[in-house]
Amino acid sequence: MVVDVLKDIFKKAEAEKGFLPVEKIALWYNALTTVVILICHQTIVRSSEMIWERFLIFMGILVLMGIHRLYPCKFTVFTRVIYQMALLSYWYPDTFEFNRYLPNLDHLFASAEQWIFGTQPAFWLGRYFPQLWISEPLNLGYVSYFPMIAVVGVWYFLYRYEWFQKWAFVLAGSFFLYYIIFIMIPVAGPQFYFPVIGEENVIHGIFPSLGDYFNTHSELVIETDYEQGFFYSLVESSHEVGERPTAAFPSSHVGISTILMCMAYRVSKRLFGFLLPFYLLMCVATVYIQAHYVIDAIAGFITAFFIYSLFSWIYRCLYAKNPASQIS
Repeated sequence: MVVDVLKDIFKKAEAEKGFLPVEKIALWYNALTTVVILICHQTIVRSSEMIWERFLIFMGILVLMGIHRLYPCKFTVFTRVIYQMALLSYWYPDTFEFNRYLPNLDHLFASAEQWIFGTQPAFWLGRYFPQLWISEPLNLGYVSYFPMIAVVGVWYFLYRYEWFQKWAFVLAGSFFLYYIIFIMIPVAGPQFYFPVIGEENVIHGIFPSLGDYFNTHSELVIETDYEQGFFYSLVESSHEVGERPTAAFPSSHVGISTILMCMAYRVSKRLFGFLLPFYLLMCVATVYIQAHYVIDAIAGFITAFFIYSLFSWIYRCLYAKNPASQIS
């Protein structure tokens, strides 16, 4: 069976013409942000490096396209798609380079959280539930984010290949739309904001404005009150590599994972059932580890359905060869 699958993956087929849908939407985002960099180059400190990095990303697309032309098969299509998925981890901290100059809005979101809930759930959850048997499953849920993307992507590739490119297009488009929102709405999240304003202010519901504080202070100060285990160390390691004071509202972790769950449900109830516990743990974990306010998570959940429908519709209109046969 494995041999048959490998034969199918590497079997030569007709080469894909031009850029893949996921590559096109990535190029549009690349071009859009490049224009912004050129316009604001005197303000953006890393403008030259960012333009050079975007050029290298474009060259990478061309190289993989050339390899696919030489040996057109499912595997070379897969490598082109995975290249775009891997770059999402580059585009995420990149949003900070654009919004770091804007006034931080955490004081407004923390105040809204206080008005709605009468407290700060992100501040108190770890203090109320510090036990290892609670903190470790939640941290496991949080680090399951990228594995969930990989599992759903591989499932589509192996079992629903005719929808694989749509999966990639919708997912990448969703990420890019969230990134645009993050650039325009500079919210760092509780894990950055609370340590700066101090515990006493949080407890008493006092949320001062920080202006452009995070423009010159992008370090993450880890303050956890729950027991720390193996999965906590994985979360901390990932934050040290790519976390920036940006992208809190809405929660893309909740939004993208909700979109993934919709995609999983469409093709396999077993896959959906397998991912469901990790999804639920991750939604709670975003607040528990202070990555997001509760309103961020709620906004991520609500926007997910609109964004999923939007990019599914765009794909059907632009790229579906037989719209009637495409998954919705």
